[in-house]
Amino acid sequence: MWLDRLGHTGNASSTPTSRAASPLPRRTSSARGVYTTPQRSARGSSISLLSNDSSASLPSTSGKPNGSRLKQSTIADDGKRSLDALGKILGEASLGVTSKSEQSSKITQTDLDLQFDFGGRSLQDLANGVLDPNAREAHRPQTVEEYKQEKGKFEDLHRSIRACDDVLASVETNLTSFRNDLAAVSADIETLQARSTALNVRLENRKAVEKALGPVVEELSVSPVVVSKISEGHVDEQWVQALKEVDKRATAYRNSSNQTQNKAWADLGPLLEKLTQKAVERIRDFLVAQIKALRSPHINAQIIQQQNFLKFKDLFSFLHKHHTTLADEICLAYMNTMRWYYVNQFARYEKALGKIKIHLLDKNDVLGHDETSRKTTVLSSAKIAGPPHDAFNLGRRIDLLKTTNQVALPSHIAEEDQSTHYLEVPFRNFNLALVDNATAEYTFLASFFAPALSFSTISRHFNYIFEPTFALGQALTKTLTSDTYDSLGLLLCIRLNQHLTFELQRRKIPAVDNYMNGTNMLLWPRLQVVMDHHCESVRQLTANLPARPSSSAASTQSAAPHVTTQRFGQLLHGVLALSTEAGDDEPVVTSLRRLRSEIEVFLTKHSQTWFGKDKRKRERFLYNNYSLILTIISDVGGKLAMEQQEHFESLKKAFQEAA
Repeated sequence: MWLDRLGHTGNASSTPTSRAASPLPRRTSSARGVYTTPQRSARGSSISLLSNDSSASLPSTSGKPNGSRLKQSTIADDGKRSLDALGKILGEASLGVTSKSEQSSKITQTDLDLQFDFGGRSLQDLANGVLDPNAREAHRPQTVEEYKQEKGKFEDLHRSIRACDDVLASVETNLTSFRNDLAAVSADIETLQARSTALNVRLENRKAVEKALGPVVEELSVSPVVVSKISEGHVDEQWVQALKEVDKRATAYRNSSNQTQNKAWADLGPLLEKLTQKAVERIRDFLVAQIKALRSPHINAQIIQQQNFLKFKDLFSFLHKHHTTLADEICLAYMNTMRWYYVNQFARYEKALGKIKIHLLDKNDVLGHDETSRKTTVLSSAKIAGPPHDAFNLGRRIDLLKTTNQVALPSHIAEEDQSTHYLEVPFRNFNLALVDNATAEYTFLASFFAPALSFSTISRHFNYIFEPTFALGQALTKTLTSDTYDSLGLLLCIRLNQHLTFELQRRKIPAVDNYMNGTNMLLWPRLQVVMDHHCESVRQLTANLPARPSSSAASTQSAAPHVTTQRFGQLLHGVLALSTEAGDDEPVVTSLRRLRSEIEVFLTKHSQTWFGKDKRKRERFLYNNYSLILTIISDVGGKLAMEQQEHFESLKKAFQEAA
């Protein structure tokens, strides 16, 4: 008991300082300690020196970290010799053999009060190292020879442990290197993050500066591509875009010329000046080439205007802005070219229309003439025999006013046409072609020369271009109407002219108004003259009635409508059909009323002359004539037609009872 106590109280501080000092590896023993206390379980690590047939356990003191310590046990001399042999093999330091001085210690009351649990073993078994009392014969201490035999195994184990230590050291080195690499990567990431932040700040600052200075720098520079395009490039859409860039820089330079210029403006000024002059030169050459193309024979001017002029309308604006004199000269050259073009084209067209045969209505084709002659003539006034015609019947002539075909008769068809027409046919075709060409030209002038030129200037240029053409048209109108007595044809030309005027107003072409008004001034007076001739002929017819007809002639006189009444009804119907939308202020209204009064006077006097005192026959004659007129004009609409219908309806009712 005391030996066991002394063997376990001596705690020699023999813990190795390094693993290299112990030839044995650290192993955890599964065997329990020699004794356990109820307060704590003593667990110790011991080095097992057991072989296949014998083993011994060296209990270690519990609670001692880092390494195994061999406990000293009170065994027989053989056991002590075994310990000595083991100490020589492993070294006394690693075996943990305590000295006598360390074993000697004072015994306190606490040591006496300890209760030991030997696991059912006796002190003798414990001293002999018997772990299990039932297996006392199976276990015995190892001899020196057995330890020597086991030495190789322990050396192999030691080498394995050394190899493991080397591997662990290599792993430790790698982990240390990896940790250092991670630290370096972390430092690099921090550096990159700092650089990224700095770059972001610089980028934001550069964007702010570029936003503020970008327009200024753009105004102070001209791209080499623009310079090359203006100087040597073909004139196309890209050339126009480059010209806009030059114009923009030149305008900015001109606006800032009165201010203090910096070095950049001073360097840019001469370049802009030369580049502008080069652009002006190339624009001049381009426009002159296009104007020359207009003088080519059998050329369609509108195609060149649309494809070569309007497509590059910015060229003239640039030219007028930077070289006004040259722009005016180019404009004058264009106007002279188009003046010649239109007068030449319309002269040829007027000549072609002159070959159309037209009906000639002279002073014999009036209401009061007894026999009407039917003649035809061409525009040159050469009289030839033609088909019969009716000077007082409108017929299908009004279809020319209602047609939706707004295309003029081509010149080659006019030259080959062998039929005979009335005067409104050449009048309509010439003026329709003139209006269409005038519309196209005015639209072109307003599109190409504006906004460089004002609209008043453009209108003056238009009148200069079309002045001889308008004169040609008015000359044609005079030729057609100066000798004619075709009142319906004249009124039909007036309505055609009014429709063309409305069409020009719809197209917003005010420059042709003077020509249209001049044409009206030619047509209306001539119509008044013809209407006056009708009135005069009726008055002459009334004056020629006999004072006292012979009794035989009076007895054979019929109450049927007079031939003059038939003519007047047809003429009135034609005038009313052409005046459905006419106002009360038109000259034809006054002329028509005068003619109607002359007809009424003629019919009244005729009835009195031929029927004498027979009131019933006179009223029947008048009833028949007014009824015929009312029947003829009954299908016509309009304000003026309603007025005439009411008037003749009242006359018919006045003589209806006698009829």
